[in-house]
Amino acid sequence: MKKIVILISGGGSNMAAIVRAAQRDNWRKAFAAEVAAVISNRPDAGGLAFAREQGLAAEVVDHKQFASREAFDEALAAAIDRHSPALVVLAGFMRILTPAFVERYRGRLLNIHPSLLPAFPGLHTHQRALDAGCRFAGATVHQVTADLDHGPILEQAVVPVLPGDTAATLAARVLTQEHLIYPRAVASLLRQAA
Repeated sequence: MKKIVILISGGGSNMAAIVRAAQRDNWRKAFAAEVAAVISNRPDAGGLAFAREQGLAAEVVDHKQFASREAFDEALAAAIDRHSPALVVLAGFMRILTPAFVERYRGRLLNIHPSLLPAFPGLHTHQRALDAGCRFAGATVHQVTADLDHGPILEQAVVPVLPGDTAATLAARVLTQEHLIYPRAVASLLRQAA
């Protein structure tokens, strides 16, 4: 059975979308795959409750307990590796990972970013799209590399920027697309590996 470990920092809506897709589409039967664990760097992450309700291992590796980014990444990797994952999926995981961590999971580490990469890597993507006068925005699922938000693109979704949009209204519209494309990208990788 191929294991998927999902990393979160907050409410975990993309994680929940992936878990629901795995249940709805029976990834256990279709791909011999399952979501095995959800790990957060924040003990108060709302998504942990959902993970526990689904019977998933829900763990915390609190980044504030570590003196360095490297020490945190080592502890995080140890928690991940207990599940022997085929894929490690970042779903609103708000930590920049060290090059050593990224290399450890090379080819198995995915992220979703709320812009049409390569445009607007990093933070505040929706406001930056509005400030630039973009007519379209969207989301990108990509493989993680050592360069922030620059890995190979696996899937994208486009949404129009509407008159009167704010960063919040645009973010909400993009998020609905994230919930569609992230499970689809994960399933596509599992299908290729089957």
